[in-house]
Amino acid sequence: MSLAVVTLKKGEGRTIKAGGAWIFDNEIESIKGTFKNGSLVKVEDFDGYPMGSGYINQNSKIRVRMMTRKADQEIDDAFLMMRVKNAWEYRKTCVDTSSCRVIFGEADFLPGLTVDKYEDVLVVECLTLGMEQFKEKIAAMLREVLAKDGIQIRLVFERSDAREREKEGLPRYKGILWNCDAMTEEEALCYARHVHIVENGVKYEVDVIDGQKTGFFLDQKYNRLAMQKICKGKKVLDCFTHMGTFALNAGIAGAAEVMGLDISEYAIEQATANAKRNDLSDTVKFRMANVLDELPKLYEAGKSYDVVILDPPAFTKSRQATKNAIKGYREINMKGLKLVSDGGYLATCSCSHFMTEELLKKTVKEAAKAVHKRLRQVEFRTQSADHPILWAADESYYLKFIIFQVVEEK
Repeated sequence: MSLAVVTLKKGEGRTIKAGGAWIFDNEIESIKGTFKNGSLVKVEDFDGYPMGSGYINQNSKIRVRMMTRKADQEIDDAFLMMRVKNAWEYRKTCVDTSSCRVIFGEADFLPGLTVDKYEDVLVVECLTLGMEQFKEKIAAMLREVLAKDGIQIRLVFERSDAREREKEGLPRYKGILWNCDAMTEEEALCYARHVHIVENGVKYEVDVIDGQKTGFFLDQKYNRLAMQKICKGKKVLDCFTHMGTFALNAGIAGAAEVMGLDISEYAIEQATANAKRNDLSDTVKFRMANVLDELPKLYEAGKSYDVVILDPPAFTKSRQATKNAIKGYREINMKGLKLVSDGGYLATCSCSHFMTEELLKKTVKEAAKAVHKRLRQVEFRTQSADHPILWAADESYYLKFIIFQVVEEK
Protein backbone atom coordinates (compact mmCIF):
# COMPACT_ATOMS: atom_id res chain seq x y z
CA MET A 1 0.00 0.00 0.00
CA SER A 2 1.43 3.35 -1.07
CA LEU A 3 1.80 6.13 1.47
CA ALA A 4 -0.06 9.42 1.33
CA VAL A 5 2.07 12.32 0.07
CA VAL A 6 2.44 15.62 1.96
CA THR A 7 3.51 18.51 -0.27
CA LEU A 8 5.04 21.64 1.24
CA LYS A 9 4.20 25.20 0.26
CA LYS A 10 6.80 27.02 -1.79
CA GLY A 11 9.37 28.61 0.52
CA GLU A 12 8.28 26.55 3.54
CA GLY A 13 9.88 23.62 5.35
CA ARG A 14 12.79 25.69 6.65
CA THR A 15 13.16 23.52 9.75
CA ILE A 16 13.57 20.20 7.94
CA LYS A 17 15.66 21.77 5.17
CA ALA A 18 18.07 22.94 7.88
CA GLY A 19 18.28 19.43 9.34
CA GLY A 20 15.39 19.45 11.81
CA ALA A 21 12.56 16.92 12.12
CA TRP A 22 9.33 18.92 12.25
CA ILE A 23 6.83 20.13 9.65
CA PHE A 24 4.18 22.51 10.98
CA ASP A 25 0.54 22.64 9.90
CA ASN A 26 0.89 26.02 8.17
CA GLU A 27 3.76 24.78 5.97
CA ILE A 28 1.68 22.21 4.09
CA GLU A 29 0.16 22.90 0.67
CA SER A 30 -1.66 19.60 0.17
CA ILE A 31 -2.01 15.97 1.25
CA LYS A 32 -2.76 13.40 -1.46
CA GLY A 33 -3.91 9.89 -0.61
CA THR A 34 -5.61 8.32 2.37
CA PHE A 35 -4.09 8.11 5.85
CA LYS A 36 -4.94 7.83 9.51
CA ASN A 37 -3.51 10.04 12.22
CA GLY A 38 -0.28 8.45 13.42
CA SER A 39 0.43 6.71 10.11
CA LEU A 40 3.52 7.18 7.95
CA VAL A 41 3.47 9.60 5.00
CA LYS A 42 5.88 10.65 2.27
CA VAL A 43 7.02 14.28 2.21
CA GLU A 44 7.80 16.28 -0.93
CA ASP A 45 8.85 19.87 -1.52
CA PHE A 46 6.58 22.15 -3.56
CA ASP A 47 8.31 21.06 -6.77
CA GLY A 48 8.00 17.32 -6.08
CA TYR A 49 11.53 16.88 -4.69
CA PRO A 50 11.45 13.93 -2.21
CA MET A 51 12.34 14.86 1.37
CA GLY A 52 11.82 11.56 3.17
CA SER A 53 9.02 10.20 5.33
CA GLY A 54 7.56 10.67 8.78
CA TYR A 55 4.36 10.20 10.71
CA ILE A 56 1.40 12.57 10.55
CA ASN A 57 -1.11 13.78 13.14
CA GLN A 58 -3.73 16.37 12.29
CA ASN A 59 -4.44 16.92 15.99
CA SER A 60 -1.01 18.51 16.39
CA LYS A 61 0.43 21.79 15.14
CA ILE A 62 3.57 19.76 14.46
CA ARG A 63 1.80 18.01 11.62
CA VAL A 64 4.61 15.67 10.50
CA ARG A 65 7.63 14.38 12.43
CA MET A 66 10.33 13.02 10.14
CA MET A 67 11.64 9.49 10.64
CA THR A 68 14.07 9.45 7.70
CA ARG A 69 15.45 11.84 5.07
CA LYS A 70 15.85 9.07 2.49
CA ALA A 71 13.01 8.95 -0.02
CA ASP A 72 13.16 5.17 -0.55
CA GLN A 73 13.81 4.13 3.08
CA GLU A 74 11.26 1.74 4.57
CA ILE A 75 10.41 2.21 8.24
CA ASP A 76 10.69 -1.48 9.06
CA ASP A 77 12.26 -3.60 11.81
CA ALA A 78 15.73 -3.35 10.28
CA PHE A 79 15.46 0.44 10.21
CA LEU A 80 14.33 0.66 13.85
CA MET A 81 17.07 -1.74 14.98
CA MET A 82 19.64 0.43 13.21
CA ARG A 83 18.39 3.48 15.12
CA VAL A 84 18.46 1.60 18.45
CA LYS A 85 21.98 0.22 17.89
CA ASN A 86 23.31 3.62 16.88
CA ALA A 87 21.82 5.25 19.98
CA TRP A 88 23.37 2.66 22.30
CA GLU A 89 26.79 2.73 20.61
CA TYR A 90 26.86 6.51 20.99
CA ARG A 91 26.14 6.25 24.74
CA LYS A 92 28.83 3.61 25.23
CA THR A 93 31.33 5.98 23.65
CA CYS A 94 30.31 9.21 25.39
CA VAL A 95 28.93 8.52 28.90
CA ASP A 96 28.77 6.20 31.89
CA THR A 97 25.93 3.90 30.86
CA SER A 98 25.01 2.45 34.27
CA SER A 99 22.18 4.99 34.34
CA CYS A 100 21.68 7.21 31.31
CA ARG A 101 19.28 8.42 28.65
CA VAL A 102 19.45 5.82 25.90
CA ILE A 103 17.06 7.44 23.41
CA PHE A 104 16.44 11.18 23.24
CA GLY A 105 13.68 11.68 20.71
CA GLU A 106 14.50 13.82 17.71
CA ALA A 107 18.20 13.96 18.63
CA ASP A 108 18.34 10.18 18.14
CA PHE A 109 16.12 10.37 15.04
CA LEU A 110 13.21 8.67 16.84
CA PRO A 111 10.90 11.67 17.33
CA GLY A 112 8.56 11.65 20.29
CA LEU A 113 10.28 8.81 22.17
CA THR A 114 12.47 8.96 25.28
CA VAL A 115 14.02 5.94 26.99
CA ASP A 116 15.99 6.21 30.23
CA LYS A 117 18.02 3.38 31.74
CA TYR A 118 18.34 3.06 35.52
CA GLU A 119 20.65 0.07 36.04
CA ASP A 120 18.40 -2.88 35.01
CA VAL A 121 15.21 -0.85 34.50
CA LEU A 122 14.15 0.97 31.32
CA VAL A 123 11.63 3.81 31.50
CA VAL A 124 9.82 4.71 28.28
CA GLU A 125 8.09 8.02 27.60
CA CYS A 126 6.08 8.22 24.38
CA LEU A 127 4.58 11.64 23.64
CA THR A 128 3.31 11.24 20.09
CA LEU A 129 0.62 9.22 18.34
CA GLY A 130 2.95 8.18 15.54
CA MET A 131 5.47 6.64 17.94
CA GLU A 132 2.80 4.63 19.80
CA GLN A 133 2.97 1.93 17.11
CA PHE A 134 6.73 1.52 17.60
CA LYS A 135 7.35 1.96 21.35
CA GLU A 136 7.00 -1.68 22.46
CA LYS A 137 9.02 -2.95 19.50
CA ILE A 138 11.81 -0.43 20.18
CA ALA A 139 11.85 -1.34 23.89
CA ALA A 140 12.18 -5.04 22.97
CA MET A 141 14.98 -4.24 20.53
CA LEU A 142 16.76 -2.23 23.17
CA ARG A 143 16.56 -5.15 25.62
CA GLU A 144 18.06 -7.37 22.93
CA VAL A 145 20.91 -4.95 22.16
CA LEU A 146 21.73 -4.48 25.86
CA ALA A 147 21.65 -8.25 26.48
CA LYS A 148 24.43 -8.66 23.90
CA ASP A 149 26.55 -6.42 26.14
CA GLY A 150 25.70 -8.54 29.18
CA ILE A 151 23.01 -6.20 30.55
CA GLN A 152 19.84 -8.04 31.52
CA ILE A 153 16.84 -5.71 31.83
CA ARG A 154 14.34 -6.82 34.48
CA LEU A 155 11.61 -4.24 33.95
CA VAL A 156 10.36 -1.81 31.30
CA PHE A 157 8.04 0.82 32.75
CA GLU A 158 6.10 3.40 30.75
CA ARG A 159 5.84 6.99 32.00
CA SER A 160 3.75 8.54 29.24
CA ASP A 161 1.83 10.74 31.67
CA ALA A 162 2.90 14.19 30.44
CA ARG A 163 0.29 16.72 29.29
CA GLU A 164 1.91 16.91 25.86
CA ARG A 165 0.15 13.66 24.96
CA GLU A 166 -3.22 15.39 25.15
CA LYS A 167 -2.13 17.74 22.31
CA GLU A 168 -1.69 14.58 20.22
CA GLY A 169 -5.13 13.29 21.11
CA LEU A 170 -3.63 10.66 23.42
CA PRO A 171 -4.56 9.81 27.02
CA ARG A 172 -1.92 10.16 29.73
CA TYR A 173 -0.68 6.76 30.87
CA LYS A 174 1.81 5.02 33.12
CA GLY A 175 2.25 1.32 33.82
CA ILE A 176 4.34 -1.78 33.22
CA LEU A 177 5.30 -2.28 29.57
CA TRP A 178 7.24 -5.50 30.19
CA ASN A 179 8.71 -7.39 33.13
CA CYS A 180 10.81 -10.53 33.35
CA ASP A 181 9.16 -13.85 34.16
CA ALA A 182 10.80 -13.96 37.58
CA MET A 183 8.63 -11.08 38.88
CA THR A 184 4.88 -10.93 39.42
CA GLU A 185 3.13 -7.67 38.54
CA GLU A 186 2.98 -6.73 42.23
CA GLU A 187 6.71 -7.42 42.65
CA ALA A 188 7.49 -5.44 39.49
CA LEU A 189 5.59 -2.39 40.78
CA CYS A 190 7.43 -2.60 44.09
CA TYR A 191 10.74 -2.87 42.24
CA ALA A 192 9.86 0.20 40.16
CA ARG A 193 9.46 2.28 43.32
CA HIS A 194 12.85 1.28 44.72
CA VAL A 195 15.40 1.30 41.89
CA HIS A 196 18.92 1.68 43.27
CA ILE A 197 21.48 3.55 41.18
CA VAL A 198 24.95 5.02 41.71
CA GLU A 199 25.99 8.24 39.95
CA ASN A 200 29.30 10.03 40.50
CA GLY A 201 29.84 7.81 43.54
CA VAL A 202 26.51 8.88 45.10
CA LYS A 203 23.86 6.26 45.89
CA TYR A 204 20.19 7.03 45.17
CA GLU A 205 16.86 5.27 45.33
CA VAL A 206 14.75 6.20 42.31
CA ASP A 207 10.96 5.93 42.12
CA VAL A 208 10.17 5.55 38.40
CA ILE A 209 6.40 5.44 39.06
CA ASP A 210 5.89 8.77 40.83
CA GLY A 211 9.28 10.49 40.59
CA GLN A 212 9.74 13.62 38.47
CA LYS A 213 9.78 12.99 34.70
CA THR A 214 11.02 9.38 34.35
CA GLY A 215 12.17 9.25 37.98
CA PHE A 216 15.45 11.20 38.03
CA PHE A 217 17.17 14.11 36.26
CA LEU A 218 19.99 12.41 34.36
CA ASP A 219 20.84 15.49 32.29
CA GLN A 220 22.77 17.18 35.14
CA LYS A 221 25.04 14.17 35.81
CA TYR A 222 28.34 15.76 34.80
CA ASN A 223 27.36 19.22 36.04
CA ARG A 224 26.93 17.65 39.48
CA LEU A 225 30.36 16.06 39.09
CA ALA A 226 31.87 19.42 38.12
CA MET A 227 30.59 20.91 41.39
CA GLN A 228 32.37 18.32 43.53
CA LYS A 229 35.74 20.07 43.22
CA ILE A 230 34.16 23.49 43.82
CA CYS A 231 32.33 22.35 46.99
CA LYS A 232 35.15 20.54 48.81
CA GLY A 233 35.55 22.05 52.28
CA LYS A 234 32.86 24.66 51.60
CA LYS A 235 29.58 25.74 53.18
CA VAL A 236 26.96 25.03 50.49
CA LEU A 237 23.34 26.05 49.87
CA ASP A 238 21.51 23.92 47.27
CA CYS A 239 18.26 25.53 46.12
CA PHE A 240 15.48 23.50 44.44
CA THR A 241 17.34 20.40 45.62
CA HIS A 242 14.69 17.85 44.52
CA MET A 243 16.23 14.47 45.50
CA GLY A 244 19.27 16.21 46.94
CA THR A 245 21.48 15.51 43.94
CA PHE A 246 23.76 18.58 43.96
CA ALA A 247 23.77 18.63 47.77
CA LEU A 248 24.85 14.99 47.96
CA ASN A 249 27.58 15.51 45.34
CA ALA A 250 28.85 18.38 47.50
CA GLY A 251 28.68 16.17 50.59
CA ILE A 252 30.49 13.21 49.08
CA ALA A 253 33.21 15.56 47.82
CA GLY A 254 33.91 16.71 51.38
CA ALA A 255 31.85 19.88 51.82
CA ALA A 256 31.98 21.19 55.38
CA GLU A 257 28.23 21.86 55.60
CA VAL A 258 25.36 21.54 53.12
CA MET A 259 21.74 22.70 53.26
CA GLY A 260 19.24 21.69 50.56
CA LEU A 261 15.91 23.49 50.10
CA ASP A 262 12.82 22.36 48.21
CA ILE A 263 9.11 23.14 48.39
CA SER A 264 8.11 19.48 47.96
CA GLU A 265 7.72 17.42 51.14
CA TYR A 266 8.09 14.21 49.09
CA ALA A 267 11.37 15.48 47.58
CA ILE A 268 12.75 16.37 51.01
CA GLU A 269 11.86 12.91 52.31
CA GLN A 270 13.67 11.32 49.36
CA ALA A 271 16.69 13.60 49.74
CA THR A 272 16.96 12.91 53.47
CA ALA A 273 16.80 9.16 52.85
CA ASN A 274 19.49 9.50 50.17
CA ALA A 275 21.74 11.39 52.61
CA LYS A 276 21.37 8.53 55.08
CA ARG A 277 22.05 6.02 52.29
CA ASN A 278 25.41 7.74 51.68
CA ASP A 279 26.31 8.20 55.38
CA LEU A 280 26.07 11.97 54.94
CA SER A 281 23.28 12.78 57.41
CA ASP A 282 25.64 14.71 59.71
CA THR A 283 26.90 16.97 56.92
CA VAL A 284 24.03 17.24 54.43
CA LYS A 285 20.68 18.49 55.75
CA PHE A 286 17.42 19.24 53.96
CA ARG A 287 14.52 21.53 54.74
CA MET A 288 11.14 22.11 53.11
CA ALA A 289 10.84 25.76 52.05
CA ASN A 290 9.69 28.00 49.22
CA VAL A 291 13.08 29.05 47.86
CA LEU A 292 11.92 32.45 46.60
CA ASP A 293 10.61 33.30 50.07
CA GLU A 294 13.41 31.64 52.01
CA LEU A 295 16.44 33.28 50.39
CA PRO A 296 15.55 36.84 51.52
CA LYS A 297 14.96 35.50 55.06
CA LEU A 298 18.42 33.92 55.10
CA TYR A 299 19.96 37.19 53.87
CA GLU A 300 18.14 39.23 56.52
CA ALA A 301 19.36 36.78 59.15
CA GLY A 302 22.96 37.50 58.10
CA LYS A 303 23.61 34.10 56.51
CA SER A 304 26.21 33.63 53.78
CA TYR A 305 27.57 30.64 51.88
CA ASP A 306 30.75 29.71 50.05
CA VAL A 307 28.69 28.06 47.30
CA VAL A 308 25.09 28.70 46.22
CA ILE A 309 23.51 26.36 43.65
CA LEU A 310 20.36 27.43 41.79
CA ASP A 311 18.63 24.65 39.83
CA PRO A 312 15.06 25.97 39.41
CA PRO A 313 12.30 24.31 37.40
CA ALA A 314 11.66 25.74 33.93
CA PHE A 315 10.12 29.19 34.40
CA THR A 316 8.86 29.04 30.82
CA LYS A 317 7.64 26.26 28.55
CA SER A 318 6.52 28.55 25.74
CA ARG A 319 7.95 31.45 23.77
CA GLN A 320 5.04 33.64 24.87
CA ALA A 321 5.94 33.24 28.57
CA THR A 322 9.63 34.10 28.11
CA LYS A 323 9.26 37.74 29.24
CA ASN A 324 7.87 36.71 32.62
CA ALA A 325 10.46 33.94 32.87
CA ILE A 326 13.29 36.47 32.50
CA LYS A 327 11.92 38.32 35.54
CA GLY A 328 11.82 35.04 37.45
CA TYR A 329 15.41 34.10 36.58
CA ARG A 330 16.63 37.63 37.36
CA GLU A 331 14.88 37.59 40.75
CA ILE A 332 16.17 34.17 41.82
CA ASN A 333 19.74 35.02 40.77
CA MET A 334 19.66 38.35 42.62
CA LYS A 335 18.50 36.59 45.77
CA GLY A 336 21.08 33.83 45.38
CA LEU A 337 23.97 36.23 44.67
CA LYS A 338 23.28 38.17 47.87
CA LEU A 339 24.01 35.03 49.87
CA VAL A 340 27.38 34.23 48.26
CA SER A 341 30.33 35.29 50.39
CA ASP A 342 33.11 37.36 48.81
CA GLY A 343 35.18 35.04 46.62
CA GLY A 344 32.55 32.31 46.81
CA TYR A 345 30.80 30.54 43.94
CA LEU A 346 27.41 30.59 42.25
CA ALA A 347 26.17 27.77 40.03
CA THR A 348 23.06 28.77 38.12
CA CYS A 349 21.11 27.13 35.34
CA SER A 350 18.01 27.07 33.18
CA CYS A 351 16.33 23.96 31.82
CA SER A 352 14.08 25.82 29.38
CA HIS A 353 14.73 25.66 25.64
CA PHE A 354 13.17 29.12 25.29
CA MET A 355 15.61 30.67 27.79
CA THR A 356 18.50 30.75 25.36
CA GLU A 357 22.18 30.80 26.33
CA GLU A 358 22.46 34.48 25.38
CA LEU A 359 19.29 35.38 27.27
CA LEU A 360 20.37 33.54 30.43
CA LYS A 361 23.80 35.18 30.44
CA LYS A 362 22.24 38.61 29.94
CA THR A 363 19.77 38.00 32.77
CA VAL A 364 22.45 36.82 35.24
CA LYS A 365 24.63 39.80 34.29
CA GLU A 366 21.73 42.15 35.06
CA ALA A 367 21.12 40.39 38.39
CA ALA A 368 24.78 40.77 39.39
CA LYS A 369 24.78 44.45 38.48
CA ALA A 370 21.62 45.04 40.53
CA VAL A 371 23.19 43.59 43.71
CA HIS A 372 26.68 45.09 43.08
CA LYS A 373 28.48 41.79 42.56
CA ARG A 374 31.15 41.00 39.99
CA LEU A 375 31.20 37.64 38.22
CA ARG A 376 34.13 35.63 36.94
CA GLN A 377 33.02 32.73 34.77
CA VAL A 378 34.60 29.46 35.82
CA GLU A 379 32.82 27.22 33.36
CA PHE A 380 29.86 27.09 31.00
CA ARG A 381 28.24 23.69 30.60
CA THR A 382 25.17 22.11 28.98
CA GLN A 383 23.25 18.86 29.37
CA SER A 384 25.03 15.53 29.64
CA ALA A 385 26.10 13.97 26.32
CA ASP A 386 23.43 11.27 26.61
CA HIS A 387 21.01 14.14 25.87
CA PRO A 388 22.72 15.08 22.58
CA ILE A 389 22.17 18.50 21.05
CA LEU A 390 21.21 18.04 17.42
CA TRP A 391 22.18 21.13 15.49
CA ALA A 392 19.20 22.46 13.53
CA ALA A 393 16.85 20.88 16.09
CA ASP A 394 16.87 23.77 18.54
CA GLU A 395 14.46 22.08 20.95
CA SER A 396 17.17 19.50 21.77
CA TYR A 397 19.34 22.23 23.38
CA TYR A 398 17.63 23.20 26.60
CA LEU A 399 19.96 22.98 29.62
CA LYS A 400 22.41 25.80 30.33
CA PHE A 401 24.64 25.61 33.44
CA ILE A 402 27.13 28.28 34.48
CA ILE A 403 29.60 28.33 37.38
CA PHE A 404 30.82 31.76 38.51
CA GLN A 405 33.14 33.07 41.16
CA VAL A 406 31.42 35.98 42.88
CA VAL A 407 33.46 38.92 44.14
CA GLU A 408 32.43 42.13 45.86
CA GLU A 409 32.93 45.47 44.14
CA LYS A 410 36.02 46.96 45.74
